[in-house]
Amino acid sequence: MANQTNVKEFIILAFSNIQEYQKFLYALFLIIYITTLTVNIFLITIIRFGQQLHKPMYFFLGNLSFLELGYISVTVPKIIVDIPRQRKSISFSGCMAQLFFFTFLGATETILLAIMSFDRFLAVCYPLRYTSIMSHRVCFILAAMSWVLGFLTTSFPIIRISQLPFCSDNVINHFFCESAPLLKLSCSDPYFEELTVIICASSVILCSLLLTLMSYGYILQTILRISSATGKQKAASTCASHLIVVTTFYSTAFVMYLKPTASEGSLNKVMALFYAVFTPLINPFIYSLRNKEVKEALVLFLKKQVL
Repeated sequence: MANQTNVKEFIILAFSNIQEYQKFLYALFLIIYITTLTVNIFLITIIRFGQQLHKPMYFFLGNLSFLELGYISVTVPKIIVDIPRQRKSISFSGCMAQLFFFTFLGATETILLAIMSFDRFLAVCYPLRYTSIMSHRVCFILAAMSWVLGFLTTSFPIIRISQLPFCSDNVINHFFCESAPLLKLSCSDPYFEELTVIICASSVILCSLLLTLMSYGYILQTILRISSATGKQKAASTCASHLIVVTTFYSTAFVMYLKPTASEGSLNKVMALFYAVFTPLINPFIYSLRNKEVKEALVLFLKKQVL
C-alpha cells in the first residue's frame, strides 16, 4: 500500500462553519454515542441470555447490533474529540484506516441485512422446515459469509485510493474520511479508483437488494394466500421491523455510494450523518419496540437482575 504523496495528514472541516453550535454538537454527539453503545450492548446481552431469543432471527440481529457498535465507533469518537479543537486533523494512515473500517462494516451490514431478509423468507414461506434449514451451523456460515464478502469487496478499492498521490490540497469537507471527498483531493485523475468504488459498491448494494426484493416478493405472495386476517397480521409482523430498517438503509446507500462524488457539501454531510450516526442509534429501537419477543425477554432479564 505504498503511495507517492506529499500529504502526511488531512484537515477535517466537519462542522467548523457553525462555530456558535459547537457545544451543542459536542453534547449531541456524546449523548448519541453513549445511547447507541448502551442500547446495542443491552440488545446483544438480552439475545445472549434470553433463552426464548435463541433463534436464527435474533442471532443475526445480535450480529447486526455488533456491527452497529463498530460502525458508529469508527467515526463518532473522533468527531467528539475534534469538536473542541481549533485544528481538526487526522493522519494519512489514520484516514485510510477510518475509510477502510467504515466501508468494510457498511458493506458487511448491507450483506447481513439481505441474509436477514432471506431468513424472514424461510420463516414465512417454509415455517415447518425453517428450524431444520436454519441450523446453528448454517446461521454461523451465513453470518461469517457477510463479514468475509464485506472484507473482500472493500479491500481492493480502499487499497487503490490509498495509493493515489495527494499533493498540497489536504482539506476534507466532511466530518470523517470517506471515498467521495478523498477522490476529489487527489492530484491525479482518480477515474479508475472512482470506477472501482462504483463497481464494488453497486455489486454489494444491488445483489443484496435483489435478494431482499426476491425474498419479500415471495413473502408477500405467501401472506396474500393466507385466509385469516390474524394469520396475515402475524406473518407481516415478523417482517415489519426488518422492512423498515432495510428501506432506510438502502435508500441512503443508493444516494451515497452508487455515485460517490455526486453529493457535495452540506447534503453529503446530512446524508452521511443519517446512515453513519442515526441509523446505528434507531435500529435497536425499531427491532425491540416493535418485537413482542424482545420486549418479553427484556422484562424477564430485568426481573432477574432485580431479584
